[in-house]
Amino acid sequence: MTRIAHTGCLALLALALTATATFGEQAMNERYARGWKALTALAPGKAQAVQDGLADIAPDMGRFVVEFGYGDVFTRPGLDPASRQIATIAALTALGNAAPQLRFHIEAGLAAGLSPDQIVDVIYVTTVFAGFPAGLNALAVARDAFAEKGVAVSHAPAHAPDAIDRRARGLAALAATSQNAGQHVLDSLADIAPDMAAFILDFSYGDVISRTFLTPAQKEIAMVAAATARGTMAPQLKVHAKAALAVGMTREQLAEVVIQMAVYAGFPAALNGLTALREAFAEVDG
Repeated sequence: MTRIAHTGCLALLALALTATATFGEQAMNERYARGWKALTALAPGKAQAVQDGLADIAPDMGRFVVEFGYGDVFTRPGLDPASRQIATIAALTALGNAAPQLRFHIEAGLAAGLSPDQIVDVIYVTTVFAGFPAGLNALAVARDAFAEKGVAVSHAPAHAPDAIDRRARGLAALAATSQNAGQHVLDSLADIAPDMAAFILDFSYGDVISRTFLTPAQKEIAMVAAATARGTMAPQLKVHAKAALAVGMTREQLAEVVIQMAVYAGFPAALNGLTALREAFAEVDG
């Protein structure tokens, strides 16, 4: 190879490397810009604080939050911002170990159009999956967030003003998503804990899931997110994936809820959730 040809090859290689680096930087900037726009729309007063709080120890973590959490995931078209906040509030309530992030997303939920009553009902629904300590701690966070934003719950009746009792309400709520599953719940626990079956129907469905501040689809988003985030509820996740389909959610929307859990509960939880979704869909098709 002549010196001229060798020099020309080096020049082409340098040009290619420069172009690759420029393309990579441009892609990174586009992801960051997209994520930053979404983040500041939800938390205009606190978005910069997220970056500033990490600048001294892990500035790349701040970039990851914006680029991946918001630029890659939150801005995907499968769910609207309010639905994504329902999923996030449910997941963080269920995890029980992220009070600062829960408060951030309660405020973001308000910015996305959720009412205080709806946010509280997301916590009620999640309490069914994560227990009363998780629910009580989340309500304490919500109280502080609402006070800062100058909003409050309405204390409006959560159920229709009729004479229907808890058991009938619970059976009706369960039938709306799972057809004749009520008797199956009773039968499945009759040999060991019949009162647990009654608690599921009367409390979980009759008192909580039958409440009217959230739509049926919003309740299922919260339950799918909570079950995925906890990481130990594949059977329940499959039940509520099917229930979500029954109330009009699409498979793509359910996948989006679970994909988002990679940001808040980690990739293993999200991957296990997707496996449960695949099995639920196959059972529906079968």
